Amino acid sequence: MTQTVPIPNGLPTDRDAGPFDPPTGFTRLRESRPVCPLVFPDGHEGWLVTGYDEVRQVLADTRFSSRLDLDIIHVPYPTPGMPEQTEPSPQMPGLFISMDPPDHTRLRRRLTGAFTVKRMKQLEEHINDIAERHLDQMARLTPPVDLVKEFALPVPSLVICELLGVPYEDRETFQHNAARFMVKDIELEEKIAVVGALTGYLAELVTRKRAEPGEDILSDLARQDDLSIEELTGIAFLLLLAGHETTANMLGLGTFALLEHPAQMAELRANPELVQGAVEELLRYLSVADVFYRYATEDVEVGGETIPKGSTVVVSLLSANRDPRRFDEPDELDVHRNARGHMAFGHGVHQCLGQQLARLEMRAGFAGLLRRFPDLRLAVPADEVRLRTDMNIYGVHELPVTW
Repeated sequence: MTQTVPIPNGLPTDRDAGPFDPPTGFTRLRESRPVCPLVFPDGHEGWLVTGYDEVRQVLADTRFSSRLDLDIIHVPYPTPGMPEQTEPSPQMPGLFISMDPPDHTRLRRRLTGAFTVKRMKQLEEHINDIAERHLDQMARLTPPVDLVKEFALPVPSLVICELLGVPYEDRETFQHNAARFMVKDIELEEKIAVVGALTGYLAELVTRKRAEPGEDILSDLARQDDLSIEELTGIAFLLLLAGHETTANMLGLGTFALLEHPAQMAELRANPELVQGAVEELLRYLSVADVFYRYATEDVEVGGETIPKGSTVVVSLLSANRDPRRFDEPDELDVHRNARGHMAFGHGVHQCLGQQLARLEMRAGFAGLLRRFPDLRLAVPADEVRLRTDMNIYGVHELPVTW
């Protein structure tokens, strides 16, 4: 008998099990039926995929499209690049996260040289210096301070601005617009205005770089005449947004998680060599970029279920990364765990291009915090920490800390 999950008020995304755990609705579905039919509020039938193997298959199978212009993509709330809609979205030039091969391949290939492991390794010392400078600044403040404002957000923001060639003095404007863009229930008119403000700013920037290129990634791209200004703008939009939002939220939420697991934090302080593995475990455990959407371009069998052509498919990376079929005691944070194979950066052709950069930033950030602030602790009760349940990238709005 087919089990159908009605979701009249959207996906079961309430963090009712705790600030670091998947929604219990996702967990129950993963245990009972990891590939499960569901009904969206408008009556459209789709599928929710929550199991590790099943999510990995969907993300690796190019028959599940990332494009928004094929048909109506039915979503219960807007997500980055995918507002709730009643008609197909036009393709945004350059936004290769919402493209399929060969268009996706053509644009992503332009950037692979900029984000190689070797090139990121060459940046490691500079990233460490940036983290240390912000820790110096934070140490001069009188606690309590907001860790997000003083450290978690500015470190990746400065790094990505330097890499792309975006003036750091413009950060307040683009960070404000980026934050508004990430709000789940933002009105469509406001989202259009926010996108317009961001793309307008970036279009002017890449136009200047085409005329007078510098030593940065956007200038390198602007030198390639076969890329249009519209494509350059879309690429810049994606890299700027992704380059600071996810890492900033991992630093903020990851610090919160460590503070709430003092034994794990003590392990890292006593054994700094564990930080690299702990970053992978925190990525698995928290998976701040959780829910993604695909569109079935033909009938595909996943986990013993046939997903019909035309279906909207929702995948949960956090639920997959907590699957006991893949990880032992998955709901425990364990800095000694080998979290290899987690999908916090996605999987398949859309796997995060900047994952090595994010890893370097997190290693520098967590190692520096643990070393410089041995008495770091929350300045408010844990249940008063404001969670980003209203945003499409999860995390904390503020993290008041003292020492």
